Amino acid sequence: MDALEMSLLYDYYGGMLTDKQRQCFDLRYNQDLSLGEIAQTLGVSRQAVCDNLTRTEALLRKLEENIGCVGRDLKNRKTLQSILNAAKRLEDYPDEMVSRLAEQIIAAAQGFEE
Repeated sequence: MDALEMSLLYDYYGGMLTDKQRQCFDLRYNQDLSLGEIAQTLGVSRQAVCDNLTRTEALLRKLEENIGCVGRDLKNRKTLQSILNAAKRLEDYPDEMVSRLAEQIIAAAQGFEE
């Protein structure tokens, strides 16, 4: 799993991690420090950092597997984009009623994006 995916999982489930896990994750993924730099910052061994990150990443993956917030959110965003695209095509339709309904659909869909 790449850093972007890990960061997305962290956004959803980071509150379920311990302070130590959050700190280590932040130093690795947000501040882009090496394992050695994190070890020095935290005053622990490089192996301890590696173990902490491995457990944290596994926990985040397991939480997503069990709860599925990230997958559901990505699916909803994709579906919403499809709705917006279809409504935008109808916006210029010659029938005024169709174009007004398309505008209402677009406005409602954009409300979900916020």
